[in-house]
Amino acid sequence: MATAGKVIKCRAAVAWEPNAPLMMEEIEVAPPQEGEIRIKVVATGVCHTDLYHLFEGKDKRGFPTVLGHEGAGVVESVGPGVTDFKPGDKVIPLFLSQCGECKFCKCPKTNMCDCSWSSNYHDIMSDPTTRFTCRGQPILQFMGTSTFSEYTVINQIAVAKIVDDAPLDRVCLLGCGIATGYGAAVNTAGVTPGSVCAVFGLGAVGLAAVMGCKNAGASRIFAVDINEQKFEKAKVFGATDFLNPKAYDKPISEVLAELTNGGVDFSLECVGNPEVSRAALESCIKGWGVSVLVGYTDVDFSARPIQLISGKTWKGTLLGGYKIKDSLPKLVNDYMTGKIMVDEFITHKMDLEQINDAINLMKTGQCIRCILNISK
Repeated sequence: MATAGKVIKCRAAVAWEPNAPLMMEEIEVAPPQEGEIRIKVVATGVCHTDLYHLFEGKDKRGFPTVLGHEGAGVVESVGPGVTDFKPGDKVIPLFLSQCGECKFCKCPKTNMCDCSWSSNYHDIMSDPTTRFTCRGQPILQFMGTSTFSEYTVINQIAVAKIVDDAPLDRVCLLGCGIATGYGAAVNTAGVTPGSVCAVFGLGAVGLAAVMGCKNAGASRIFAVDINEQKFEKAKVFGATDFLNPKAYDKPISEVLAELTNGGVDFSLECVGNPEVSRAALESCIKGWGVSVLVGYTDVDFSARPIQLISGKTWKGTLLGGYKIKDSLPKLVNDYMTGKIMVDEFITHKMDLEQINDAINLMKTGQCIRCILNISK
């Protein structure tokens, strides 16, 4: 392409500081270096983790930054040493890398990678090295991706190539929310046929967890949320029972225990709230109950040790436990063949210039997923 090897000037939504509206800016995107790929972003979702960094993380060292990590696009150019990608390939950028060489990548028990930005910079959620500049200063690339920009540069170990006929304005959601929730159920929790499950929080991640429980063969799936307007959508993904914790004068864990003869086999916390995490654990049956922390947060949490001594398991998951560079093309194929739903998550579509409206919709719980059109 004519732009290969040159600095590209393009539109991006820049977060200059915490807890402030994003600003539409013209940024400069440098050419890809050794092992890197420059991607023209076509579409992106808006995820709660973007909002977490903007409104809850508030570590000023993580700004200015370009948010967005749930995108899809087309390879514009590649740097030296890149052999598996070429201009024109359809790809999904990944916030979790898979180098294939470190001790974590070689271990089947985890999807961690030593080469990921999160290994050293989880507090600011960005590697200090960036290919973005604006107004003469460096702009961080949030979670190594920055899909709220028309172009981004990413290392090849954090990019997945997908089939040419995949619709980018839908499969972009597989880069975070859907993979996270679905994988939390089928991989991390290991939901079994005939089991009873409870999913706390019915955003996109929670709904994907409901879908995972259903596809794994759960016989009963409790959808738990304080927003009852989400119950109809949860039914679409396979939920069988619906609970609003505010409708009861006792802890929701006691309600679930009464309804299930002691507690659920599997619970998945998809909010990122320590109090909800504890409630999800306490909702599990003793002896074999498994509770999974899915929602992203980085604050202290607690529980009574007897909950674990009694035989329950409490674990966490990142990106659904998928070794994502290998697994994402398979998830795209699962969508293309009808095994998993994606379209049903999309409630709004907007242009990049409407990013602050999209963020407000997410912040107020008025949408499941909003797709931003980034480039033609």
